[in-house]
Amino acid sequence: MAKSRGGQAAAAAGGGGVALASAAGMAALPPPDAASEAAEMDAQLRRDSESRSSVGGEERRVDKFGFLVSEDDAPAREALLEEVPLEKLRERESKWLDMLNNWDKWMAKKHKKIRLRCQKGIPPSLRGRAWQYLSGGKVKLEQNPGKFDELDEAPGDPKWLDVIERDLHRQFPFHEMFVARGGHGQQDLFRVLKAYTLYRPEEGYCQAQAPIAAVLLMHMPAEQAFWCLVQICEKYLPGYYSEKLEAIQLDGEILFSLLNRVSPMAYKHLSKQKIDPILYMTEWFMCAFSRTLPWSSVLRVWDMFFCEGVKIVFRVGLVLLKHTLGSSEELKSCQGQYETMERLRALNPKIMQEAFLVQEIIELPVTERHIEREHLIQLKKWKETHGDLQCKSPPRFHGAKAISDSEPYPRKALEPSPSIILPPDSVPLPKGRKSKLPKGDKKRDRGKGHLANGPIPEENGTQSSLEPEPSSLHQSKESLSSQESEDTYL
Repeated sequence: MAKSRGGQAAAAAGGGGVALASAAGMAALPPPDAASEAAEMDAQLRRDSESRSSVGGEERRVDKFGFLVSEDDAPAREALLEEVPLEKLRERESKWLDMLNNWDKWMAKKHKKIRLRCQKGIPPSLRGRAWQYLSGGKVKLEQNPGKFDELDEAPGDPKWLDVIERDLHRQFPFHEMFVARGGHGQQDLFRVLKAYTLYRPEEGYCQAQAPIAAVLLMHMPAEQAFWCLVQICEKYLPGYYSEKLEAIQLDGEILFSLLNRVSPMAYKHLSKQKIDPILYMTEWFMCAFSRTLPWSSVLRVWDMFFCEGVKIVFRVGLVLLKHTLGSSEELKSCQGQYETMERLRALNPKIMQEAFLVQEIIELPVTERHIEREHLIQLKKWKETHGDLQCKSPPRFHGAKAISDSEPYPRKALEPSPSIILPPDSVPLPKGRKSKLPKGDKKRDRGKGHLANGPIPEENGTQSSLEPEPSSLHQSKESLSSQESEDTYL
């Protein structure tokens, strides 16, 4: 069952009584508003604002992310946000629309530029659509037309439906989408999670999937959110939500080993205190920090995560550990195991602040190669102590480029959708009559080619064809028009 997975992971860690209880608490993911130890890992700012916004009778309003805040609390929250100037935001939107409307070309030839733009932050109006294209969720949707509707209409397994139903009200209860019991947000969350248990019955449901799905639903409709969840579970974090939680335990050991490279002092302290990685990183990794960081930082981390893969999750964890336990000054107040765990549950808001955290993530010298090399080492150790993995997870893909390249066959190059589409029964112009253009305009039009099919200017002023190399394409047949409904789905 889903709720037993945390206990199994804790037992596998082999810790003492206190350690077992802590691991089970983190993996079981209690509600964010409960007075439990695991809930204290939420960022201090979010915790304070949530408690104040729930005071009965007090006037509340919604912040720009959709979270309910009190009138008194709103100015303080807004002052801490990193605001992008409006002109720069419009410029970024224009660049992202160009990329999304010519996605195959950009992914095949200019992936590094996509990565840089993800690091700067995806414009809020296009974030949902960008996540779909980065993750391959859009491709998956078009490869499986009608599949979500089929799963949505099918009766689910009662053993999972009951657990999912009980978890709905625990997911971001102070967000406007999920604040009402039985509201549209909770209904869509139920549909997405139920559909996944039918799509992957061998995995069923894990409680850590609920906040992941909830974040996706804040940015896109249910069907698109479902396929993005599928990609996260199968391509980005395979095995994380399986019954034995072996993959998360293995990644805990990888994280701990990488910590020795990044912050030897933090590594030695945790080793001395005999604190197993699963005690502090389970919720971080399984929920992709959605229940840990301030919301602006969550969105920036997810932008980079969808582009670069699990490397970003490792980097965030390493940055938090480094700046929490990586100096003698910090360790003065962490003399024992209990004090150390308390510090890791109540992280300093300064190290989670958006600008600081993103810069640290970008600069941290941990690559896919480091992670894969350490994965082989830890897998060998695992087999020596535990035997073969019982859950045979598919290989992990390190980001959007790897997922795109894994698609098995090329297809026709994408073309921008025309901005004007005539209905089938429209009256064509009589033969012999053509729309008149000045002579100069005809020549210019001949030289440039038609706008819908010709070359487009690049950022450096050069031109390139819209036709990417066939061998580099993935098997989507998306119409990437900026007029799609999910362009500005908020």
